[in-house]
Amino acid sequence: MTSRFPKGMPIRCAALLITAVLMSACEQSRQANATIPQPTSIAKLEHQGSDHELLELQPGALPDMSLSSVRAIQLPAILETTGQIAFDDRRVANIISRVTGRIEDVHVSQWDFVRRGQPILTLYSPELMTAEAEYLQAKAAEPILSGSADQRQFATSMLEAARRKLELLGVDPVQIATIKSAAPSFVMRARISGTVVQNLALRGSAIRPGDVLYSLGTLDDVWVTADIYEDEVSRVRVGQQLEAVTAAYPGEIFRGTIDRISPTVDPNTHSLQVRCRINNPGHKLKPQMLARVRIMVPAGHAIITPLDALVFETDAYFVYVETEPDRFERRRVSVASWSQQGYARITRGLKPGDRVVTGATMQMNELWHEAHGERS
Repeated sequence: MTSRFPKGMPIRCAALLITAVLMSACEQSRQANATIPQPTSIAKLEHQGSDHELLELQPGALPDMSLSSVRAIQLPAILETTGQIAFDDRRVANIISRVTGRIEDVHVSQWDFVRRGQPILTLYSPELMTAEAEYLQAKAAEPILSGSADQRQFATSMLEAARRKLELLGVDPVQIATIKSAAPSFVMRARISGTVVQNLALRGSAIRPGDVLYSLGTLDDVWVTADIYEDEVSRVRVGQQLEAVTAAYPGEIFRGTIDRISPTVDPNTHSLQVRCRINNPGHKLKPQMLARVRIMVPAGHAIITPLDALVFETDAYFVYVETEPDRFERRRVSVASWSQQGYARITRGLKPGDRVVTGATMQMNELWHEAHGERS
């Protein structure tokens, strides 16, 4: 084996020589590293107390950063939304059976318009036939009854009771006056006028007291059910005037008023419904039609900010607000729909005059998280 050390040099001396060389190399490396500038953070967090924090930036840290002022703008005195035509449920009524029987024939069908007193179905009912016989018997006994006043009063009360029984079984007073004989078949007539919304009367089906035969609704006045965002609720009142236009009659304006305002807000859309009573001349408006609605409301204002000021994370929007030169606060804001391109409407979190970061917003958000990582 050939040694690299000079002959006669002890191994211990060789080890000391190697150690000295290595220590010299390390010292030179430390001196070289000392001359290279170490990177410094361009942002840091300032704790303001009560969990309030500010992000402090070095001047010029984000060359592309710009600031914009939050503005309040005037809203028009008209609130536009969309709605759907529906029956006014106060003008919808059910025609029910008051006797046991069987339907022999039906005279109207769904969506037919019927008038009060019009025949709607023929019913076979022994119960009605018995009531008619009792009425005819009481009617025949009244004029020929002689005797005391009590007896005559009794006969009159019997006739009135028989007439009242027929009325309770659904026989119209006009029909009662025309009864000449007791018959098992009875023609039921509409007690109100309206359009047949629902038809449950089937020929040959058995019916019992309380069974719904028809549902009738009127179209003289209808409802338009429209959606209003929650930030517009303060501008809406019962009784406000409105206009509605439909695709079926684009050149015709239907006028009405707000009649009801929902007491609850849809948590998914953050909107609530208003029901508007609309005049419907000629019954042109039909249930389920769509309409554009313009509600006359007091003039209001909206707070808007450029869209690029917003940062969306998980399920919320945030902005960075300048509190002092080169110091910024991260705020959560609530956003509503807005039609002006390039801007968002803010309903909570900002006020007019606030200055928000609009350029380099994403870089600002990254610095915020990095600063929190340094603190953790």
